[in-house]
Amino acid sequence: MGFRAVYPAATKFKYIIQTIAKVMDEIPFIVAQDGLDVRTLTPDKTTMIILRLPVTAFEEYQLDEDKKTFIVLADELNKVAKRGTRNDIVELKLDEEHRRLEVNFIDKKTNVVRSFYVSLREGTVEELAEPQVELTVTAKMMADDFKNVINDAKIVSDEVEFAAYEDRIEVYAESAQKKYMGVLKVGMPLITLNVEGGTPIRAKYSIDLLKAAVKATTAANTVTLEYGEALPMRLSFDLPGGGLLIYWISPRV
Repeated sequence: MGFRAVYPAATKFKYIIQTIAKVMDEIPFIVAQDGLDVRTLTPDKTTMIILRLPVTAFEEYQLDEDKKTFIVLADELNKVAKRGTRNDIVELKLDEEHRRLEVNFIDKKTNVVRSFYVSLREGTVEELAEPQVELTVTAKMMADDFKNVINDAKIVSDEVEFAAYEDRIEVYAESAQKKYMGVLKVGMPLITLNVEGGTPIRAKYSIDLLKAAVKATTAANTVTLEYGEALPMRLSFDLPGGGLLIYWISPRV
């Protein structure tokens, strides 16, 4: 067996795949001795997604060489992932002979196994690096609180502006005869806030791109938001077992 891994929560796996499939047509996997990675850009290059699941996120993890890469259609894997339930663990097996990924849902109570097969796609997996930019605002909050902010702003406009001050982040959305403003402070609802340099630090982003990222709130408890003046936003969602789901979202100019 070239690659085999057991992930302990089928529902978390489902939400992770749903989040990626929301904006990607294909999912390129990189499996190495220290864990599993996905790194991919949307076709319009407005969003970069990085999924990092270290070995500690899995109940079992086996790889017979230093590294393997493979690609699956996002829609196909998403349809399979949706079949996982809260009682299931997920077993992933790479079947290189038949060019497919085997996905097994194993019921933790009954040990009943349901098996699905997702065809591998031809192609080269590019190991993308994260953007090298200096982000001067860092805030951490509960993922659901961030989701609420974006849902509030969406009622008003298709873009949202963040303005960071030493003690708060103000969030604005505006359109004809409609306006939204939210104020985020430590304890209301931010967990932490760090702002470097002169303030305010402003940047605007597409609501639709942020809404796609907000899907990750179903798989994560907290999110760390980072941005800089007119720079991309980096959203880092904490996953069980030390995993991370990272979104880089381009600013609106």
